[in-house]
Amino acid sequence: MLSQSIEDYLKYIYQIQRAEKTVNTSTLAERVDISSASVSEMISKLSKLGWITNTPYHGFRLTKEGEKIAVNLIRKHRLIEVFLQKHLKYKWDEVHSEAERFEHACSDKFIDKLEEYLGYPKLDPHGDPIPAKNGSVPGSRDLPLSKADEGKSYVISKVNDTSNEILKFISKLGLKLRSKINVKEKLIFDKSVVVQVNHKEYLLSNKIAENISVTEI
Repeated sequence: MLSQSIEDYLKYIYQIQRAEKTVNTSTLAERVDISSASVSEMISKLSKLGWITNTPYHGFRLTKEGEKIAVNLIRKHRLIEVFLQKHLKYKWDEVHSEAERFEHACSDKFIDKLEEYLGYPKLDPHGDPIPAKNGSVPGSRDLPLSKADEGKSYVISKVNDTSNEILKFISKLGLKLRSKINVKEKLIFDKSVVVQVNHKEYLLSNKIAENISVTEI
């Protein structure tokens, strides 16, 4: 069995790759919130194990085997989140941290049974796609609200689950997945966004807008 630390590193590298960002020691250290020296040590270990390719000055990427491990862990995580929200009535700002604890302990067989029990859900509570058993991950056409066009209407398709405070704030506004949102104005000086939801207008900071993904109607 792989250690929890190794699984987490592979998962974080995968997530940074999916965001189309260069994966290097500094970006990964920021993501896991530990020193660059500790990250460098782990990167060397992962490279020797054959789970990443590390090109000096060009960052590193997962190998096919490394990606397989990362996607499988993400699949477990998101199915656990669905179970926690749907059957144990957890709030969407509570499920992420709980799923982080359980994802390493669950066997593949258990997760397959859980997926069947849940009725083969396609999305987790935050709108992220749940990888299939074969490792495929559905694509999406969403974009950050911060990059949405002024004057157009969208549907909230995903919310970043890495910050509980952001999830709580969004909940207080009454925003949730599939809420219709109209982009009324984008303020150039601070990149905040004025949106209309259910006939009410809200001024969202750039930080909040970057963490909400939308799909054009």
